[in-house]
Amino acid sequence: MADEQRRAPAVRKDIEDIDERDDIRVRVVGTVLSLENDSISVDDGTGTVEVFLDEGEMDGLEENQMVRVLGRVLPTPDGFEIQGEILQDFSDVDPERYKRIKKIVSTTS
Repeated sequence: MADEQRRAPAVRKDIEDIDERDDIRVRVVGTVLSLENDSISVDDGTGTVEVFLDEGEMDGLEENQMVRVLGRVLPTPDGFEIQGEILQDFSDVDPERYKRIKKIVSTTS
């Protein structure tokens, strides 16, 4: 176990606060705006990001669905994109309650 490598934690971020030079792994919650062959566009109210997913990860996804994405930040010439590692359905999460809880947690951490 001495040589075991741990991956960087996925830090909760608003899309507008993601820094492609410093952030390695992030988690964002937002609404699916559009679906392509291997990617989705996610909007969290502060910005929009393209999230690339592995084959099969997009099964059952729909536009306007609330999701949480955990993934690696990949710099691009125009900013960044996310290589999605985990995609979670947040359809049953109350968006207003989530925002209130997020605000409380961010002021206490």
